[in-house]
Amino acid sequence: MSSGPVARLEARVARLEAEGTILRRLAALPAGGPERERVYRFVEANAAEFPVAVLCEVAEVSRSAYYAWRAQGAEVADTVFEEASLADRIFDIWASNRRVYGSPRVTQALWRAGVTVSEKRVARLMSEIGIAGASGRRKLRTTRRDPAATVSPDLLERDFTAERPDERWVGDITYVPTDEGFVFVASVLDVFSRSLLGWSITDHLRTELCTDALQAALGARGKKITPGTVFHSDHGCQYTSDEFRRFCRRAKITQSMGTVGDSYDNAMAESFWSSLKRELVDNTHFSTKEEARRAIFEWIIWYNHERLHSSLGYVSPREFEGAWNTNQAA
Repeated sequence: MSSGPVARLEARVARLEAEGTILRRLAALPAGGPERERVYRFVEANAAEFPVAVLCEVAEVSRSAYYAWRAQGAEVADTVFEEASLADRIFDIWASNRRVYGSPRVTQALWRAGVTVSEKRVARLMSEIGIAGASGRRKLRTTRRDPAATVSPDLLERDFTAERPDERWVGDITYVPTDEGFVFVASVLDVFSRSLLGWSITDHLRTELCTDALQAALGARGKKITPGTVFHSDHGCQYTSDEFRRFCRRAKITQSMGTVGDSYDNAMAESFWSSLKRELVDNTHFSTKEEARRAIFEWIIWYNHERLHSSLGYVSPREFEGAWNTNQAA
């Protein structure tokens, strides 16, 4: 029996052959009568030989609309077909974005694709087809304060805005449970674009967890950052340690810290962890630490390159930075 790449190749060839046959039959379809009904009748006539999903995709009609036609007949109103087609697009957007988008992001994705629709209508259709965005969760803290450590002044004072990349970075630590124990994740976010510049995933909470994440951020920027970038964190012992302070001084990074026990003073980092937990961790069981590492890495790539951010005008961090760089070069 074929398996692996061979099986996938055979399936792809079979799919292409089926599409070719369907297209030839469509081209030979006799003219006459309402176009939509002709296509639906074609799908119905060939459904015993080919999957309905393939027939509808090749014929460029909505699966939901086809099933609505079958259920209600040719007299069904055009609005029913339009609603069914829109519901299909909504589901595809939701499914292709890790099933975490709520109605605001789905609406924005539709607008970006040229479909003008209200969020209220999208929310209604999402409810009708039984899908929803990921919901919020309770914050879990991992960092512990060293009472004897010297802390840095708060240079942000809850102002999580920036006029350019690398003006302000924020960082924090969280943990992800697996059957083998916890994995710990440290992050470095650019305030300007919300881009995750650096991260580190380990099975310990030593200071190197945070220095590795900061080193990764520096590596991502290369030699482009201007000395004096502000790095903001909480009072966790990793960030107040001599080791971390020396690292920041060598990199010409200025440390900043919020007040004790106030999550609002590092709200952007908190929000990032909330998204990770809501959109990945809360709905996934990790048997091993390696499984968790791979899944977190894949989510981060999606977050940076594809996820639409409301605070950025519903574009991805990389798209936002790319537009800024283009404007600067003009």
